[in-house]
Amino acid sequence: MTIIDRLPIRVHSYMAPDDSLNVTTHLIETPHRLIAVDAQFALGYAQEVVAYAGTLGKPLDRVVISHAHPDHFQGAGRFGAPVHALAAVRDGIVAQGDGRDPSGAVIPVADMTPTRTIEPGVEVIDGVRLEFAALSGGEATDELVVRLPEQGVLIAQDLVFHHTHLFVGNNDLAGWRAALDALAADPGYDTVLPGHGLPAGREVFTEMAQYLADARELLGDDGEAYKKAILERYPDWRAPALIDIGNQYLFGPLPG
Repeated sequence: MTIIDRLPIRVHSYMAPDDSLNVTTHLIETPHRLIAVDAQFALGYAQEVVAYAGTLGKPLDRVVISHAHPDHFQGAGRFGAPVHALAAVRDGIVAQGDGRDPSGAVIPVADMTPTRTIEPGVEVIDGVRLEFAALSGGEATDELVVRLPEQGVLIAQDLVFHHTHLFVGNNDLAGWRAALDALAADPGYDTVLPGHGLPAGREVFTEMAQYLADARELLGDDGEAYKKAILERYPDWRAPALIDIGNQYLFGPLPG
């Protein structure tokens, strides 16, 4: 858990271990309540976040889901709060049906389905200004970005990965670069919270742009060749399993 103090708020950024792809949940602590952004993949790690939230002594107002990839929404039911998302993200979650925890337990789709619709724009919650923006193209087809303009904090989720390998299975590297450039063009944010990895500064935009350029160069028609080449360029980046997952979307399951 990394804590970012920006009075009158604090943001508590939880990064799951390597076995859950270093996926993140961010708790925005306002003067009187908590707002969670994304809900983890493994129910056990979702429960860790919920237990930590309980130590803060404030009610959990809502869970905001950024996009319809299971590693960000499967644990939503554990939070015991209304689940909010863009309409397109909600529909994407419903279309996937029941989920499955790494333990093997089935997660009913009703436990994960957002019940409140987010409209892009500004919302003031407990005196704190939040800006919700919908972006299309990139790591997922539809993504929600949450800005805290008065605190200089950008919750970019899976439009930004920090020193973890990228999931490129959506096969829209050009759209991703365009979305990234749009985020980087706004100088008002010095803290960037990613969907995978630890909190970062603005340098993460340059790092991401280089990785996307390298992925575009190296990604051909052989998933194993791509994995070998991208690992050689980024040997110290975490969550290489994200490469394998992306390859399954692009090239199908590995033989055998």
